[in-house]
Amino acid sequence: MSTELRCQCIKTHSTPFHPKFIKELRVIESGPHCENSEIIVKLTNGKEVCLNPKEKWVQKVVQVFVKRAE
Repeated sequence: MSTELRCQCIKTHSTPFHPKFIKELRVIESGPHCENSEIIVKLTNGKEVCLNPKEKWVQKVVQVFVKRAE
C-alpha cells in the first residue's frame, strides 16, 4: 500500500514561457506530505513540469491561467 506522502517536485523549471503552452495546471498546497506549495503544469506537448510558486513570472502565469478558466 503506497501513499503519496512526499513532494511531487524534485526541481522546478526556471525559464519563463507563455501561458498558451499550458494545457493543465495543478496547485498542491503545502501540508504533511510536503512543506512546499507546488505548481505542476502539463504542457501542450504532454510534458509535465514543476514551477516555483515564488517566482514572479510563475505567479503571472497562474493568474492568466485562472482567468482563462473562468
